[in-house]
Amino acid sequence: MADRRFQAFLAVAKHRSFTKAADALCMTQPAVTFQIRQLEEHFNTRLFDRVSGGIVLTPAGRIALDYVERIMQLSSDLDARVKEHNGEEAGPLAIGASTTIAEFLLPRIIGEFTSQHPGIVPQLIVANSESVQARVAERELDLGFIEGDSHLRTLETDVCCDDELQIVCAPDHPLAKRGPASPEMLAEYPYISREPGSGTREVIDRYLQAAGLGLDSLQLVMEASSPEALKGLVATGLGFAIISRATAEKEVRLGDLVQIALEPPLIRHLSVVYPRERILARVVVEFVRFAKERLASGASAATDAAGSGRARAAGSARRVPGRADRDLVARIE
Repeated sequence: MADRRFQAFLAVAKHRSFTKAADALCMTQPAVTFQIRQLEEHFNTRLFDRVSGGIVLTPAGRIALDYVERIMQLSSDLDARVKEHNGEEAGPLAIGASTTIAEFLLPRIIGEFTSQHPGIVPQLIVANSESVQARVAERELDLGFIEGDSHLRTLETDVCCDDELQIVCAPDHPLAKRGPASPEMLAEYPYISREPGSGTREVIDRYLQAAGLGLDSLQLVMEASSPEALKGLVATGLGFAIISRATAEKEVRLGDLVQIALEPPLIRHLSVVYPRERILARVVVEFVRFAKERLASGASAATDAAGSGRARAAGSARRVPGRADRDLVARIE
């Protein structure tokens, strides 16, 4: 229902190219140019300037962009609300998630949700936490699941559950025989890290800094952009890594890797983010509620198992409780 001129304007502003905007909209370039010309005639001002290397917004174009984005979002919200009022439950649901969450936690949750809501067509976009936040802020995604908290003021962050990070290494690695490891012990061995921008890496860096260790204190031998790559490298004996307990359960069960708890434990939040000023569609609220319940119950069971394991290893009854935030839906609604 949105004005075609606004769609063309947003596409050109995003791609900085009339040709790329035309491809994205499945239109011809002259048609896109015509829509932009109509908009400029309406406002009696230029919205784009041609510069070497592409197209840039004029000062008037930057003002228009802010309003057009809000108009388009309101149009989308209106469409969704009317469909909800009429009892329709159909359409896309764009979900972003950091690599760990997308690969090991969300697939089953999305599958169960879709079976209960067959008219919804979820789309899962996998990226690191920094990229997921940026795309939610740009309204390219309805919501995103990240590791830790958002640093963007335009986003609301709600904690879903807790997740414990542990050391993983090959069975014959020296750390495998040492039991719970302190941060200081890690400096003695080669370390494989996640890439910059990863939420996992950010949490680990803060944990080490709190213990008086910088990343330069560790024997960093390689960086990898996914848990699967980390596990493969660790299995070769190249070094140890620190990853979520949930990501290595299968390899530990098969005897390919060993998990070692950190002492003190390294616990992080898994959070959901969404635009702060946006009225969320009912399907988004329903999916958030559904996902939070599943994530919280799964994290609680994993934390209980981890606490029991540490108690057996250390001869104590220490347990780190999960902290499922039950208030997310109330805050959204």
